[in-house]
Amino acid sequence: MTEDVLRIGNASGFYGDRFDALREMLEDGPRPLDVLTGDYLAELTMLILGRDRLKDPARGYARTFLRQLEETLGLALDRGVRIVANAGGLNPAGLADAVRELADRLGLHARVAHVEGDDLSPSGRFPGALTANAYLGGAGIAACLAAGADIVVTGRVTDAALVTGPAAWRFGWGQDAYDRLAGAVVAGHILECGTQATGGNYSRFAGRARDLRRPGFPLAELHADGSCVITKHPGTGGLVTVGTVTEQLLYETGGARYAGPDVTARLDTVRLTQEAPDRVRVDGVRGEAPPPTLKVGLNRLGGFRNEVVFVLTGLDIEAKAALVREQMDEAFDRAESRPAQVTWELARTDRADADTEETASALLRLVVRDGDADAVGRTLSSAAIELALGSYPGFHVTAPPGKGAPYGVFEAAYVDRAEVEHVAVLPDGERKVITYDGATRALADVAAPPLPAPLPPGPTRRAPLGLVAGARSGDKGGDANVGVWVDADGDAGGGGNGDGTGGGDEAWRWLVHELTADRFQSLIAESRHLTVVRHVLPNLRALNFTVTGLLGQGVASRHRFDPQAKGLGEWLRSRHLDIPEVLL
Repeated sequence: MTEDVLRIGNASGFYGDRFDALREMLEDGPRPLDVLTGDYLAELTMLILGRDRLKDPARGYARTFLRQLEETLGLALDRGVRIVANAGGLNPAGLADAVRELADRLGLHARVAHVEGDDLSPSGRFPGALTANAYLGGAGIAACLAAGADIVVTGRVTDAALVTGPAAWRFGWGQDAYDRLAGAVVAGHILECGTQATGGNYSRFAGRARDLRRPGFPLAELHADGSCVITKHPGTGGLVTVGTVTEQLLYETGGARYAGPDVTARLDTVRLTQEAPDRVRVDGVRGEAPPPTLKVGLNRLGGFRNEVVFVLTGLDIEAKAALVREQMDEAFDRAESRPAQVTWELARTDRADADTEETASALLRLVVRDGDADAVGRTLSSAAIELALGSYPGFHVTAPPGKGAPYGVFEAAYVDRAEVEHVAVLPDGERKVITYDGATRALADVAAPPLPAPLPPGPTRRAPLGLVAGARSGDKGGDANVGVWVDADGDAGGGGNGDGTGGGDEAWRWLVHELTADRFQSLIAESRHLTVVRHVLPNLRALNFTVTGLLGQGVASRHRFDPQAKGLGEWLRSRHLDIPEVLL
């Protein structure tokens, strides 16, 4: 097919996203979408589905998707909207069968296909892994759509594959259409997290909260040359600006090369233009051959975890914390099984001469981990509860500790793409093996781009970085990323002229010279003993920092207070620097 525009929307950014979004995206708007996608999978989701599958081998998929379809399948079929979702998780064949059964029960004729081959657990290559899934590209989805599928469910494909597959099908792109595929990857990355592209979690939300109470889900008008316009259905909440799109582009990415199984997209070539209200044009994207390997996400059960939070109120906070730590350590020494890992963190949320008890209190958090459930369950509970009448003055906890809960460990591996059998199971049951015959290119860092001249010296004021820059942060396994940006029209800060000139350029000149990797580490103390790499993206007026190992063994291990680094960018924006007054 060679139609000029593919209208593709998204109705889910994670397993548990807004239930009504599927119906809203089908009902709203002046005309139907061509394709509606749903992204249900994340590293943590795969662990959750893996535990589901342990209880019942017939499970392992996102059951919410089925309940959503029960309300909307007839509407999608009537409007001719194809639905593509990775809700199949660890059991895409099982979900496809369930969708067929649902259609039969509703008296509907739905052509259902699925994509499989990502599950490498049966291969034995990753002993001890609860889940082992290769990230597949969009070619299997394209084959299913070409065979007439109304509904395509997949396992672990890349998030962007939900867009590259329909785009390759609609426009007839070959495997070497690198620039066009890269444009679709960028569109897919913008759409994949749902309302994060339309103002959700937006760092510049202040003053716009009324618009952001219920953001509409995003859609892309994708063209045959790989360019697109990001927008939303008219009349829905939220906003689509260069700022909202920039933040989502930076989310959970790293350097200029954004690699996937279909293509490596060059994020340093992306151009964003505010074409009209709630319409951002994305073009100029260049692509390169994909890597010779596929990423494999591995989840393992790491052991058991438990925690208790002691509330310390009023005076002598440090002394109270020291006393309870000593008491707990002694209790652990007397116990039959001492937890293997014991970590403490004191959050000084207290204020002097506070008006309320809560604001006079600090929180002391104890986390224990062990391979033995009793060591983190009964041992912790007994030790903490026995202190109730014999510890620091004002002793109490936010909640009594219960049984230890299992936690997971995520890691990434890489396999040669020829070792993974990518299969499209078409609506008539035919199994079509998807092969990649194109070129590959090993990943390498791009050369550092030239930097603009620094701002001339002038008066400065000590102020938060967030007055000048927007930011968004996230996780990739045990690593965190923080994207920091300023916009051409000053949308990210206070120095813009509103006409696309001046403020953003000046802010960029300051930011790119001021916020080095060393300065980042000086502002974010947790990163000082870790490797921090800065990536410069001049087209986006953005810096992207990767912090290796900040999140330990991934979100499921809950290594730190903010296990997915969701608030890391906002913490950075709150830190004070000497900022030129011309930008304020």
